[in-house]
Amino acid sequence: MTERPRLAFFGTPEIAVPALEACAALGEVVLVVAQPDRPRGRGQKVEAPPVKARALELGLPVRQPTKLKDGVLAAELAALGLDAAVVIAYGRILPRALLAAPRRGCVNIHASLLPRWRGAAPIQWAIASGDPTTGVCLMEMDEGLDTGPVFARAELAIGPDETAGELAPRLGRLGAELLGRELPAWLVGQRPAVPQDPALVTHARMLEKADAQLDFAQPAQAVHDWARGMSPWPGAETVLEGERLKVHRTVVAETDGALGAPGVVLDPSHPLPGGETGLLVACARGALALVELQLEGKRRMKARELLQGRPISAGVRLGAPRTA
Repeated sequence: MTERPRLAFFGTPEIAVPALEACAALGEVVLVVAQPDRPRGRGQKVEAPPVKARALELGLPVRQPTKLKDGVLAAELAALGLDAAVVIAYGRILPRALLAAPRRGCVNIHASLLPRWRGAAPIQWAIASGDPTTGVCLMEMDEGLDTGPVFARAELAIGPDETAGELAPRLGRLGAELLGRELPAWLVGQRPAVPQDPALVTHARMLEKADAQLDFAQPAQAVHDWARGMSPWPGAETVLEGERLKVHRTVVAETDGALGAPGVVLDPSHPLPGGETGLLVACARGALALVELQLEGKRRMKARELLQGRPISAGVRLGAPRTA
């Protein structure tokens, strides 16, 4: 293909912005589709999603439909003479008519190494499950949920203390780089797509508020991974003597011998490398130091600082098991 390809782009949150910029660099983006503006933050001020804001900065036309199945957007796309549409974190399933509108169909940038972690929250579940690596895939979209064949992939190591909020932008950049390298070749048929192995499928369900609750009846490493995966939303939390306690940062502690029942505070001021201290809590195996905490109605603070205004004694038991 000698001419710049005509592309549509579907995306909404910050993770999708690098891919939009990559599309603008390698082709003519004739339409950007994002979710509608919504209230955000404490003040619930209506704000444009990051993809819309960046598209307007680039001078690109934007549509924010509330319906996709009425055929209006599909007809508009069909009339644009598109070579392809690129989709990342748009937030809605595309109906058949939309998928068929571009000449070469639609490409999804998915933030996992498919077929592992199909679904709405692949970044969060990769971390919460303790995966050491993840990555991004370029997939030819069909009507299923992340079921299409894959024509390119790139792997990325997950840091041992990395949260979902920290990993997401790294995956967004990786996806944009992969798209820039591989989409031109795919458009001219030089990147055949390979069907996913159904025996290797895992599902990344949408997160719920109830997922915030930490379960100390799990090994310390598993609780640490869960807390990282739930950050920034729904966040990790437990209960301290009837009071909600948000847990923003944890460290798996080196411990010896018998510890105590899961959830029991072993040492309110356990020393950690670097001079920090943490609230040391027994788990089913090992112990976890809660390093950055937040009582309801208070600001986020280090464990040492929290103890100055809210003493916590060894022997206090935190939390309750998850029921999900």
